[in-house]
Amino acid sequence: MKMRIRTFMPFTYKMMIPYLVLVLFTDIIIGYFSYSLLIESRTEMAETNIRTAMEQTRNNLEYQMDEIQRMSDTLFGSLSFQRALQKKGDPWETYLTMLDEIVPQIQAPLKLYGNKIRLIIYTTNGYLNEVDGDNLNQQIDDSDYYVLPYSLIADREWFKTLKDSELDNLWMQVDTDVKLENISHVRRLVSFNDYKTGIGYVRITTRLTDLLGDFGTFPIEDGIVLRLLDESTNTTMYQRGETDQSINDKSFLILRETIPDTGLYIETLVPYSYLEKDASRLQSVIFAICSISFLVMALIGYMVARLSGRKMKRIVTQLRSFQEGNFQKRIRFSGNDEFVHIADAFNIMAGNIQELIKSVYVHGIQKKQAELEALQAQINPHFLYNTLSTISSLANLGEAQKVTGMVSGLAKFYRLSLNQGNVYIPLEKELEQIEAYLDIQRIKYADAFDVYFDLDPELSDCKVIKLILQPFVENVFKHAWFGERISIRISAKRIGERMELKVIDDGIGMKPEVARQLLLGPSQSGGGYGLKNVDDRIKLRYGDEFGIQIGSIYGGGTTIRIVLPIDTEEKQEADEGYMP
Repeated sequence: MKMRIRTFMPFTYKMMIPYLVLVLFTDIIIGYFSYSLLIESRTEMAETNIRTAMEQTRNNLEYQMDEIQRMSDTLFGSLSFQRALQKKGDPWETYLTMLDEIVPQIQAPLKLYGNKIRLIIYTTNGYLNEVDGDNLNQQIDDSDYYVLPYSLIADREWFKTLKDSELDNLWMQVDTDVKLENISHVRRLVSFNDYKTGIGYVRITTRLTDLLGDFGTFPIEDGIVLRLLDESTNTTMYQRGETDQSINDKSFLILRETIPDTGLYIETLVPYSYLEKDASRLQSVIFAICSISFLVMALIGYMVARLSGRKMKRIVTQLRSFQEGNFQKRIRFSGNDEFVHIADAFNIMAGNIQELIKSVYVHGIQKKQAELEALQAQINPHFLYNTLSTISSLANLGEAQKVTGMVSGLAKFYRLSLNQGNVYIPLEKELEQIEAYLDIQRIKYADAFDVYFDLDPELSDCKVIKLILQPFVENVFKHAWFGERISIRISAKRIGERMELKVIDDGIGMKPEVARQLLLGPSQSGGGYGLKNVDDRIKLRYGDEFGIQIGSIYGGGTTIRIVLPIDTEEKQEADEGYMP
């Protein structure tokens, strides 16, 4: 038969595979963490810059709102201003009062405030002259003041809502404020006589762009949106920037800054694409660095593999000589490293390998057979002694008919057991042995037990080690029977390529500690179930993955489960060919 030559790959090159995998894995891990840290750092920096800008915007807005609030407080708390607003009588005197008291107090804050505002007084005093400033429907181009009649706003919806709610001193958008992107501070003025009677309203209007300041730190061209919202109604009063995405935490990083005592807050929507806009460039750089690192490490590994592979190649050459049956060649290496030790061991092995193979092989076969025969020898005398003892007792009692029946049953049992010297018998014959044994027990116990067989027909001809079931059936009578009757069930089923045998009884069962000790042997467990003997025979014949399992409930019965491979006829014949 011609041997097929397999493709040869040096071991040192094979070792490069896990080495390169390790290098690649390391590069991936380092690259991933580097990328993650850089992106996280870039994101944190961008977020920090935006938060800082928001704080500055909030501080600027809060400062300017406080300034406007102080204007309102000054007019509200000025007794001279209140008296002037209530001046009635001679038109000339009223006009002079306006020039001396009202207009100066209105003009003063306009000159001090840095941004452009409109200060409007809505008065209930019809004697005062009206002062019309710039067109209220146009943008605020310069600071101006107005004295207008209360009737102009009395029928407007925003004023009715404000009056009905009895709210005061508010920031809100009224009239054209929404259109012009303005916001107004509205406050009720009361009489100094009782501080209850309304004498008018003061409205100070400013541009939201002036309040919010410079927008250079909010690059709206990158998708950032800045909004001013009313917290009570959750309505947007002002917005810079547009977005076509739904506003949620998955699309935007949402940052908020509350403006104290105003009911307003600033909200910035930062798209995650802006925070990670450098991700692709960083990814390309890190990928290039990791790729270069991998190639350099691969080159180093290849050079090391070539240098160390030369000695390994000599060892492989000698091993091929062994494959051809040449044990005379030797290896010589200089130095004092691992290869020298391998060479010395190789040389010693070459001198002794043939004798060692023969010795170990023959000895192993003989030892295994001897152990099987020794275990087998333990079963037959054990059953024989028990049966002869029973026959002796019956003879002493004068039960001649029973003695004759038991001797006949014993003869049948051993005729089947001998099996012409074969260790393996068909499962059907093993069950026939059990029947012979039960016939003996029926004579002894006068049919005080029930036995049920459940055999898969296709397993009838499968061979098993003889006397593999009888010890467990015997143990039922010897140890499990504690009442007037007992039932035994013997089953054989096929499970894939394995055979499952079970011996089930409804006897007294065992305590858990007794069941755990059974595999230690009859002498240690004290139960005499013979489980250790059968388990050892199975493992010697088939291997450690096969054997016996025991399940028992104290007072509820015992189940012995035996798992065997389904042997082919050819294998049995080959195995029995080694038997003496």
